[in-house]
Amino acid sequence: MCAAAYLPIGDYALIGDCHGSALVSREGAIDWACLARFDEAAIFCRLLDAEKGGTFAIVPRDPSSVSRRYLPDTNVLETSLVTKTGVARLLDCFTMRQGGRTHPYRQLLRVVECIAGEVTFDVVIRPRFDYASLRPWLRHHADRGVYSAVGGDSAFVLQADVPLQISRRDSSFLGAMTIRHRQRRRFSILAQLPHDMRLIRLSTAGLDRRLKATIAWWRRWVRRGRYDPTYREQVVRSALVLKLLTCAPTGAIIAAPTTSLPELPGGERNWDYRFCWIRDSAHMLAALFAVGHPEEATSFKLFIERTAAGNGEDVQVVYGCYGERRLAEEELGHLQGYRGSRPVRAGNHAADQLQLDVYGELLNASHLWRRAGNEIGEDGWAFLRGLVDAACAHWNEPDHGFWEVRGKLLHFVESKAMCWVALERGIRAAEELTLPCDIDHWRAVRTEIRAAIERDGVDPERGCFVQSFGSREVDASLLLLPIVGFIGPNDPRMRATVDAIERDLSDGLLVRRYRNEAVDDGLPGGEGAFLMASFWLVDVLAMQGRLADAESRFQRLLGLANDVGLLAEEFDPSTRELLGNFPQGLTHMALINSAEQIQRVRAGLNHTSPVAERGNARPNRPVARKTLHHAPIKARPRSERKAAD
Repeated sequence: MCAAAYLPIGDYALIGDCHGSALVSREGAIDWACLARFDEAAIFCRLLDAEKGGTFAIVPRDPSSVSRRYLPDTNVLETSLVTKTGVARLLDCFTMRQGGRTHPYRQLLRVVECIAGEVTFDVVIRPRFDYASLRPWLRHHADRGVYSAVGGDSAFVLQADVPLQISRRDSSFLGAMTIRHRQRRRFSILAQLPHDMRLIRLSTAGLDRRLKATIAWWRRWVRRGRYDPTYREQVVRSALVLKLLTCAPTGAIIAAPTTSLPELPGGERNWDYRFCWIRDSAHMLAALFAVGHPEEATSFKLFIERTAAGNGEDVQVVYGCYGERRLAEEELGHLQGYRGSRPVRAGNHAADQLQLDVYGELLNASHLWRRAGNEIGEDGWAFLRGLVDAACAHWNEPDHGFWEVRGKLLHFVESKAMCWVALERGIRAAEELTLPCDIDHWRAVRTEIRAAIERDGVDPERGCFVQSFGSREVDASLLLLPIVGFIGPNDPRMRATVDAIERDLSDGLLVRRYRNEAVDDGLPGGEGAFLMASFWLVDVLAMQGRLADAESRFQRLLGLANDVGLLAEEFDPSTRELLGNFPQGLTHMALINSAEQIQRVRAGLNHTSPVAERGNARPNRPVARKTLHHAPIKARPRSERKAAD
């Protein structure tokens, strides 16, 4: 299959219900869908194989002009279609309900309405279970307009307002319909268990009520937040993306809803992002705090404590969205890959990596959670204290770093700085709440980490921070140093770092992670510019007082989103295409934080960061500064910690 058979990544839009998700193309096709769980084997995956991947297409028979939007303040997608004979719209969503955290409908709903004249559509529903390795058994159940697809451990019940034929040759449901002014047709897919199929048929009025309730559900969620009016539309859309990436039953937040969308078409930097990275989730929680949605923080906090079994030493880099620790990475060799980008992967070896920044990310998330007015209980402090102790024990080890390199382990400066953040946030909590810990040891290690970074992590000639100890290369993750409060934005070393990043990694707007040609990350080939890092540069420029430059960059970055406001992980400036898994939570997190940072500078808070110091602004209600009443928790002596390690 030629590359032209694949639509640009930016031609898709995301729908979901905080359990599963799907991508809908501008052409009206669902080319990726995981109905019940983000990380399950897709039932439609034309996105990764245009020939045999499977799709659910509702397409006008006559050529049409297309425009799209999300209904305001919702995750309900509206695609407007104008043909020679009429005007129609297609509404796509996963239905939402009160109580859906534990009892979701797991329903994909597609509604077609004719606005004027008449429009004829062709319908093709071609399920391919287990990442297109299995053609399911398709059946029509009597004359009730109910159909089913079963195979392996997957199944769904399909309800349609129009008659469908089953193509045995192609293992597809096929149909056609002509709808006239004010007519509406509905298609519902309900995820099922193969061994417990329930042939549920809902009335047309019942389906319409579910659509209406879904619109209301999302708008209620948006109303709970707070948004500066300057960039409200973009910030609300980004917040809605982050909410869609939240696993409702557990509180985990996945990095993206897709796997193996390439960082460069034809290359092999193709990863499965449908899991919960500690770092990503902590950054995304900071963004949700910024726009007034702290409830997700409590769920994520409990998820991490449960998953790590209450032991900070046992925290992994990444987990499954239900707490799975083993995420074995396999290659799906039967799939072509998006535009021939192989391998296609399911699972991610990052679960086995050492990434020292996770300690600081979790302590910073706890800091924001506490500053929002929440207290730390005995168990919570024991967990956090274990994280700080782990940072003390391991900070001077080499690791895989923020970018999860698959080459040689290095002493990455950003990793060391985040261990410093773990110590700093832990010390602050202990001092403010009079909590038991070996605070003198913590203070000594905090000082030791800073001294090591300032000694070994600075280029003596250029005076800038470097990617790793002994290197002369800069790295976009160094932009986090002032954002997390490790160093002031106008410190001469940070100014020199920004200058070096603008010179070595930026094209004037977009920022690369690092120079691939100069850094051995264990992988061949190149990649696009990282949108998250490009937003970080906006933050730091704003913090340095360069507001006009920061806001100009920010507005141009907003212009890189697709027609419905979604952004991927990367962008290719030569082809003007979005690249990588889509939409990317960290990119939308960075957008929110940049909008927040610009507003803080306008308010005269240019030397503080929304990630590090948002909590230092007056919280909505006072934080209790009191000693927890429980038996003292004795910190392990350093010798015992080393012996245990």
